[in-house]
Amino acid sequence: MTDFPLTLAQYREAYASGALTPAQAVREVYRRIAAHDDPAVFLALRPEAEVAAEAADLPQGPLHGIPVAVKDNIDVAGLPTTCACPDYARLAAQDAAVVARLRQAGALVIGKTNLDQFATGLVGMRSPYGVPRNTLDPALVPGGSSSGSAVAVAAGLVPLALGTDTAGSGRVPAGLNNIVGLKPTLGALSTRGVVPACRTLDCVSVFALTAADAFAGFSALAGFDAADPFSRPVPVGRPGPHPRRIGVPDAASRRFAGDALSEAAFDAALADLEALGATLVPVDLTPFFTAAALLYDGPWVAERWEAIRGFITASPEALHPVTRAITERATAFSAADAFAGRYRLAELRRATEPVWQGIDALCVPTFPRPQTVAALAADPIGPNAELGTYTNFVNLLDLCALSVPSRPRADGRPAGLTLIAPAGRDAALIALGDALHRAGGTPMGATGAPLPPPSAPEPASAGAGEIELAVVGAHLSGLPLNGELTGLGARLLRAVATTPDYRLFALPGAGPRRPGLVRVEEGTGTAIATEVWALAPEAFGRFVAAIPAPLGIGTLRLSDGTTPKGFLCEPEGTREAEDVSRHGGWRAYLAAGRG
Repeated sequence: MTDFPLTLAQYREAYASGALTPAQAVREVYRRIAAHDDPAVFLALRPEAEVAAEAADLPQGPLHGIPVAVKDNIDVAGLPTTCACPDYARLAAQDAAVVARLRQAGALVIGKTNLDQFATGLVGMRSPYGVPRNTLDPALVPGGSSSGSAVAVAAGLVPLALGTDTAGSGRVPAGLNNIVGLKPTLGALSTRGVVPACRTLDCVSVFALTAADAFAGFSALAGFDAADPFSRPVPVGRPGPHPRRIGVPDAASRRFAGDALSEAAFDAALADLEALGATLVPVDLTPFFTAAALLYDGPWVAERWEAIRGFITASPEALHPVTRAITERATAFSAADAFAGRYRLAELRRATEPVWQGIDALCVPTFPRPQTVAALAADPIGPNAELGTYTNFVNLLDLCALSVPSRPRADGRPAGLTLIAPAGRDAALIALGDALHRAGGTPMGATGAPLPPPSAPEPASAGAGEIELAVVGAHLSGLPLNGELTGLGARLLRAVATTPDYRLFALPGAGPRRPGLVRVEEGTGTAIATEVWALAPEAFGRFVAAIPAPLGIGTLRLSDGTTPKGFLCEPEGTREAEDVSRHGGWRAYLAAGRG
């Protein structure tokens, strides 16, 4: 079939126009899987006739008619869950929570994909079912542990696939196959029905050809699951403007294992960031790297043992030798070691908190350099550990992340980027990730197809359970008090001016200069620049409680027709203040050298 859809938008357009039906899509997907000639990608497929019959009566949800592959440590009713270990295989009696949500959203679940055994590895080479071929260069490892899911998307077999990510398994294979990998905030997607690796750190990840598609998948699957003790309510939000202040590894934190081509590709991506209007802020990643070391050198490896303790005790010879060697290291740790590790992690979390006061997101290489199949054959441990350099710390520190393709190396091999932010800010990474993907000029996966034109963005607004807050002064992004917002988990929605019914004053006083916004008679004022942020109700209450007089919170009228809560000033407070309305906003006032 020519012009077969690759992205979610293309599927929707084809269905709406009548050019394609879900049943026809199923037939073409199975044909493509057969033609791909890589038996190591899928470990089990649902019968084509069964999926085609299901396609005739799908829910009209956000993923209506979208074919999806599922990593084989996530239960799909009626299919075996093997975790890439034949002796472990069991038939799943019911869907994992995320698979149930896939079906409710109208998706077509196609089958189960290969992985590093028991999701232990970042290389994709630790499976007795074979190694999925890297779609860009067969000499390279495909990345893991979600190897099959990443390859299935990169090859254009399915537009969406689920993986899992504990140490980078949803980001490294995305980077190595030129696709997008979204590692959500811990607990945002239920892990009920997922065979755990490290249960306190595991999350279900989403692979797609575009950042928009990855977020669409995340949005459809996110939601609190009371039956999952590790689930938590996480606002999904909506993608908004690009984050402005982007942290990047400082000189001492740049780790490329001496690979000049990968380092040059990263520098080119940083130039793209600056061209997109970002301010680059060097960050010392030492505490992040120290936290990362806890994952395999500390007691967290005991969680991998606990996840399969009964099986490995009874049948140790059934495991892949590398998987067994890693997992059995857990026996060297005591309960006291586990508590010591938790205490050390708490210290490192506290040490990294100030970083987020000065940046909106962190941008790092997805991996220092791509690894080859030959290198892993010679050393199955060292190259795997290197691939996790910039990924292992993310879940330990309760962060979310988005891996996107960027400019390739000079030799054509991949060199992906990962954007990282504190928990709950998943949506804030999407627009910048998409822009970086486009700036790099890379095609979608290994399909050779260029990214489709960007769709017109919807006006960014707060999601369910959030409150919009308009700020006009020192809380604007990049200004001295912005950390008070970001520290509460606020996310930037949009920049928009007020209606021309306000006056802006520079208030007297010590500390960071502050403005006061005063409402005046309709049409007699000036339009003043604002930023609108979204906060959870509890965070909004904490923020408002700290506002000093003569400032307060009222309802602002903005030029886009919205009326969010925002800063207003008591008229009495402006008696000795300078009227700076003519500048049109606080940032412009400061730029004029007046603040």
